[in-house]
Amino acid sequence: MRRKEFTVDEEQEITAFLDQCSFGFLGTVSPEGQPRVTPLNFVYMDGCFYFHGSLAGEKMKQIKQDSSVSFTVAEEFSLIPSYFSDPELACPATSFFKSVMAFGQAEPVKDLDIKGKVLQRFMEKLQPQGGYVPIDATDSRYTGNLKAVAVVRISPERISAKFKFGQNWSIERLDHIRGELEQRNEGRDAETAEMMRKYCPFHQQ
Repeated sequence: MRRKEFTVDEEQEITAFLDQCSFGFLGTVSPEGQPRVTPLNFVYMDGCFYFHGSLAGEKMKQIKQDSSVSFTVAEEFSLIPSYFSDPELACPATSFFKSVMAFGQAEPVKDLDIKGKVLQRFMEKLQPQGGYVPIDATDSRYTGNLKAVAVVRISPERISAKFKFGQNWSIERLDHIRGELEQRNEGRDAETAEMMRKYCPFHQQ
């Protein structure tokens, strides 16, 4: 069951999440009707997802055959063990996370200028420290490479986001679990506790 309390509709929230993530999962369908999920790096620009790769390959063949695709990005924050809530039963065990799923059409980008801008965004995202000549389609050092690489745009027809941080819990349970996370203080526990404050309406009053 999908709880509406977990959904996020604000475009700014979704964009901020996608901008900080670099990894997602492309869903395609083979000519034989078999589903395929491919992990890959991506950037999100002007309301569209972009990825790059070889001009040939299985995913490019599948997109040519059927341009309808899905793209999913997910990030786990903290695992919530059952014993935080119950000393015996396993039922309360869960996890807190953010996820975005998009459905739309994929198409290869032909324009070298756009390809250059997309790949430059990739570099800014994956190598923020710099150390390279910026990618520009007018730079002859990059022209051949831009022609040889495939850049694909996914134009979303529908995007759904789910940020789960205990929104459907009582204030007593929220405070208890947040306290357990702050006491454990491992991995992303402190950040998860802050997300609980941000997304749970009891803490916004």
